[in-house]
Order: sequence, then structure tokens, then C-alpha cells
Amino acid sequence: MSLYKRIIFNLPEVAKPLEKKLSFKEKLKWTLIILVVFFALGLVPLYGLGKNGLSQFEFLSIILGAEFGSVISLGIGPLVTASILLQLLNGAGVLKFDLTTQEGKKEFQGLQKLMSIIFVFFEAVVYVLTGGLAPASGISPLIIIFQLFLGGILIMFMDEVVSKWGFGSGISLFIAAGVSKTLVVRLISPMTTAGQLFFDSRSGGVPVGAIPGIIFQLQQGNLQDVMLNISEIAATVLIFVIAVYAQSMKVEIPLSFGRIRGHGIRWPLSFIYTSNIPVILVAALLANVQLFARLLENVSLPLLGRAALGTFAGSTPDSGIILWLYPPRLISLIIRGNLSFLDIAHAVAYILFFIAGSIIFSIFWMRTAGMDARSQAKQMVNSGLQIPGFRRDERVLESLLNRYITPLTVMGAITVGFLSASADISGALTSGTGLLLTVMIIYKLYEDIAKQHAMDMNPLFRKFMGE
Repeated sequence: MSLYKRIIFNLPEVAKPLEKKLSFKEKLKWTLIILVVFFALGLVPLYGLGKNGLSQFEFLSIILGAEFGSVISLGIGPLVTASILLQLLNGAGVLKFDLTTQEGKKEFQGLQKLMSIIFVFFEAVVYVLTGGLAPASGISPLIIIFQLFLGGILIMFMDEVVSKWGFGSGISLFIAAGVSKTLVVRLISPMTTAGQLFFDSRSGGVPVGAIPGIIFQLQQGNLQDVMLNISEIAATVLIFVIAVYAQSMKVEIPLSFGRIRGHGIRWPLSFIYTSNIPVILVAALLANVQLFARLLENVSLPLLGRAALGTFAGSTPDSGIILWLYPPRLISLIIRGNLSFLDIAHAVAYILFFIAGSIIFSIFWMRTAGMDARSQAKQMVNSGLQIPGFRRDERVLESLLNRYITPLTVMGAITVGFLSASADISGALTSGTGLLLTVMIIYKLYEDIAKQHAMDMNPLFRKFMGE
């Protein structure tokens, strides 16, 4: 065995459970434990941190599942970046993995973990040396880099724990947790931007929460701001409803058991075939581009564009590539009467970027994750299934599935890309991308739990799940 394979096959990993199928209680326990640990780590500040130049980029922290200034400032960024790069290399044929074999899957997963570790270290160094997370006077940058590296490795292993012992994946769980926290705060928080309760006469600020904000702005007679708050809530509800509806759409293929006449099933293919994975990858790529653009600007190398104020502290892009990859708030511009043709062109470019990125990553994911027609046909044949009226042949099934899987992959990607970008430009309460991801993550989690644990969950949970 080569040195390369010895390394990737012997990387430390979370042990798989000995049981073939874990109970609902066991999975729930480990999912909640990891969730509590994730929130707790987000409250642990980096020792020796001086300037936290990343604290203002809330959009990026939500998408990356990070808490800038804490030990998990890297979030899921390195994991997703490694996944994107490896899929691109595999899809382009630069690296080839036989994912139909156990050894091929193990090699793919091992290399992905190794690349994740490399990116954890690389991003930790970049964050510190470019001044995003600068050490305080007298503190060595290596101390901050080590803490960031440790936090990134913890996130990687926590993701493994959830994937093997809990529900879904850690990456999805961390995104949903961060977005849900932000959504609750933005909806009902009575605190103001000055850190006081909004009904305190000494508050001197505008409420953070949209509902308290409506009450406050009505008291002040600011009808325009009331309309803005209402539009934010309406956009959030609308995206939530559309996302749930799209996620529930399916195409069902009738199949029969070849050896048992008169018995068959319907094999479901979701309209959003590759689920939320493409949007996670596109959003993480976008977040990384924006973040590195700000970090480059901080060291006087604005290769990707400048911020609105011409400094790293600017809150919105003003020029360059990042300007076109930053969502304009169309609804806000319309209400305030500031909408221009350039804003419309900006919104169209942003939507097209998300749609194109979603299609590319959706196709790559379908081919590398065993969701292509050939893999699905093989799975069906191994399960003893066939098309009614046809002989049991893997090629026949593959031909039939090709009519559905590729169109569903593309159409589903277009749908999630459009919804995600539309949510961003409509001004939802939280990141539109994050909101869409959270809806899809929770819905998928609901489906998986209902399908796998309908019999062994608590009766109260079963009633809540509609079983």
C-alpha cells in the first residue's frame, strides 16, 4: 500500500455504532449533545484576540455556521471548501474514484478529510495574517492560529458524530441552528441596537426584532419603516411556504417485485432531487469569496473589489466582483423609492449566478453521491425490483430513470437557486439562503425521522410527526 493510501486510510475518525440501526432516542441524544456543544463553543472567545474585523459580517457567519471571534470562527467553511474542490476534481476527471466499491468510497472520504484538515489550517492562517482576527499586543499570531485550528478540527469531528450517531449531517445541523437563532432574534427580540429594551425611555435605539420594531415605528409615526418590517416578515413567510411546497413535490415510478406477482411499490424521486446540497456549496463558495475579498482589501490588495467605505470596515461592496455577488435589497429600495436600472441588473446577475452554481454543483453531487441513474438502477435490481411488463434488466431501469433523474436534477437546482437568490434580494428576516437551507434541512430531517423511526419513537413525538 502506498504512503498516500496509508495516510488517508488511517486518519483519526469517529467510530461507527456497532448496532446496524440506532434507536430514535439514541440518535436524538447525540444530536442534542452536539447541538449544545456547538452553541457552547460559539460562546468561547479566542484567547488573546485583539481586533475582530469579521464581527460585522453576519451573513457570512450564518452561511458558514460560524461565530466570528470564538474558537469556531472557521465554522464549516473548510469542510465545504474541501468538498467543493474534491467534487470539481472528480467531475473534471483529474482525480477518479470508483464510488461503487467500498475501497473507492473510503479513499474519497479519506482524501476529503485530509483536504479538510489542510483547509482548516490554511484558513486559520489567512484569517490571522490578513488581520481579520488580529492578535492583541504581545500575543503571538500562532496562539490564535492554534485555537482556530483546534476549533476547526472539533467542528469536523462533530460533523462526523452527527452523521454516524445522529440525524442528518453536522454541516446541515450547524447551518439550521445558526439560522434559527438569528431568525428568532430578528423576529421577537425586544433589545435595541444600543443594547437596551426598546420600551425603556433610555434605550436610544431601534429594536432588533421586527415585531417590536413595528410597535416602535408606529409610536414614532415612521410608516415607511413599518412597511419595511412588514415586508421582511412577509418575505420570510412566503419563502418558507414555497420552499416546503417545492420540497414535498415528488415523481413516483411504479415498480414491481419480480418474484412476487401482484405486489409492487412506487419509487419516489424528489423534485428537488439533490436536496439542499447545491445551495450549501454555492452559498459557502460565495461566502468564502466575499470574505477573502475583504481580507485582501485589508492588506491593500483589493483584487476582488472594495467595500462601500473604501476600507475593510465597510459593510457592503462598492466595486469589483464582490459587488455583483452581494444581494441588493430590492423591496427596501422600492419602498424607499430608490430603485434604479442598475439595481435590477444587479439582482438579475445575482439570481443567474445562484442558478448556474446550483445546476453545476447539483450535477456533480448527483454523479458523485451515488444518485445517478446507473447507481439507482443497480440499487433497485439488488432489491428485487423491476418495471412492470419488462424483464429484470439493470439497463432497462437505467434507461427509464435517465428520463427523470437528469431533468429533475437540473429543474430542482434551478428552483432552489432561484428561491435562494430571491429570498436574499427580498430582504427576509435572516439570510435568504440560510432561510431556504433551514427549511429544506428541517423538512428532510422530518421525512427521514418519520420514515426510519415511525415505530420506535415516543408516542408524543409520533403524534407530533403525524404518524
